[in-house]
Amino acid sequence: MITPTKGIAPQRALLSIGAQLVQAIDTPVTISQAWNRLLTWRATHNHRAPIPFWWFALALDVLFSMDLVYLEDELLVIRRADVSTPAS
Repeated sequence: MITPTKGIAPQRALLSIGAQLVQAIDTPVTISQAWNRLLTWRATHNHRAPIPFWWFALALDVLFSMDLVYLEDELLVIRRADVSTPAS
């Protein structure tokens, strides 16, 4: 479910949906805006397998658990890392 399996296509795995969401969002958005942007991104990139809202919510849970997204003033924010700066 989190990763692709025999029963879960790669484009429907929760990590894949989360990665698609990260690519679709460039500024802080509401949850409903994030859902709409994800659907638009998937349509633009020919991901035809439909996903229900609850699957999107599970993908958000995965991103939250990995500390890749957070809520700030009721807006979903993607935590971006600057890979050009060495870790201290």
